[in-house]
Amino acid sequence: MERSDGGGEISAMRSRISSDSSTAAGEDRLSALPDDILVLVLMRLHTAAAAAQTSVLSRRWRRLWALLPELRFPSSSDPRHIASALLAHQAPLAFLDVATEDAAAESVAAWVPAATRRLSGSLVFTNRTPAANAADEGDAPCERKRGAAFIDLPCFGNATAVSLDVGYLGVVAPLAGVFARLTKLRLAHVHFHSSCALGDAVSSRRCPSLEKLTVRYAMGVTDLAVRSSSLRRMKLENMDSLEKLTVVTPALKHLTVLTCFYRGRRRRPVADIEARQLKVLRWGDLFDRSSVKLGKMKHLQSVCPDVFLVYGYPPNDPCLALLRCFKIIHELCLTLVYLPDINDRPYLLEDMKMLPGVTSLHLGLTSNGHAFGTCLFHILKLCSGTRKLALEISGKSLEEQTTCPADCICDEHQNWKTEELLLNHLQEV
Repeated sequence: MERSDGGGEISAMRSRISSDSSTAAGEDRLSALPDDILVLVLMRLHTAAAAAQTSVLSRRWRRLWALLPELRFPSSSDPRHIASALLAHQAPLAFLDVATEDAAAESVAAWVPAATRRLSGSLVFTNRTPAANAADEGDAPCERKRGAAFIDLPCFGNATAVSLDVGYLGVVAPLAGVFARLTKLRLAHVHFHSSCALGDAVSSRRCPSLEKLTVRYAMGVTDLAVRSSSLRRMKLENMDSLEKLTVVTPALKHLTVLTCFYRGRRRRPVADIEARQLKVLRWGDLFDRSSVKLGKMKHLQSVCPDVFLVYGYPPNDPCLALLRCFKIIHELCLTLVYLPDINDRPYLLEDMKMLPGVTSLHLGLTSNGHAFGTCLFHILKLCSGTRKLALEISGKSLEEQTTCPADCICDEHQNWKTEELLLNHLQEV
């Protein structure tokens, strides 16, 4: 009886399901859902093209993609389709991601104005080019072709974050307008117009809310002056033409300057840094105490100078000059490098006769297979009062590491093996 009843219940259930299915066969229940739910479904499709293709499903879906708060155009997208899609889009864009392959300035300029009108959040644009890839691998940036067009960047008045990696296309910063809500700006592989006023565009008058600024692999800016009361972090890297830098940022906490003056026409960097709240200074560049002025930095905690060659040419003057600016610093980050071939090259570590008093020492070491006991002993002896030591040996793995020749000069200094080293304050390694 129990089995019979159970079988009857299952049979009845199947009958009801079959009946419901036949009733719903001609009914589009998905389209009956609210717009907000359908938009969430479309967002799962990842690309704007895939979302737009759902318009063929029914009249109800025809304009749904235009309500998406996020649009993504992969590198295979036709630039003309990007412009038309943005013009047809109806809702504010919280996120716009565009990727292209070696696009021309004209094709980029076709969709950027439409993006400006729709954008209310973040924009990420990446133009992948052979020149940008070569620069990332250490090659010198290519010169811009004569007569090539420039992209006139508009003022992204409602954007909160903008990242533009344009693949060394020519760019003109907007001369007017206020980026009222912009908090993060990243510019990479950019060739600025010679009259570009980048500093004015990112200063408080035009970017009152900017907190983080990153400029990497940029050409065309010889004089950069940033005056911002809101900026907290700034990173300048490989600004190929830079000759003069002025930074007036009372709220700045982190400042990084890497390889910006090395390729300039002047061999003497000119900089004036006023950042009273600065906590971290990373200066991997030319440095001259007579031409680089560091204002009062009472809150400075960490200093990272340029790399120091243990053997080689030229002398390590930039690194040593920066270190002489400080008597006491909480954290010192040093990077020591052995070139693969050091024979017939002078030993330079003896030029480092003193270091600031430090609490924490972070020592990066690229040995290239050479013996580095002398080097390590020398640094620790100068920082014998440190309480925390971090040693990072980079390069090839131990299995791949090539040993230097038997007659290599890397182990010519043997005194450290018999000398005494006291690190009485060391607490953490």
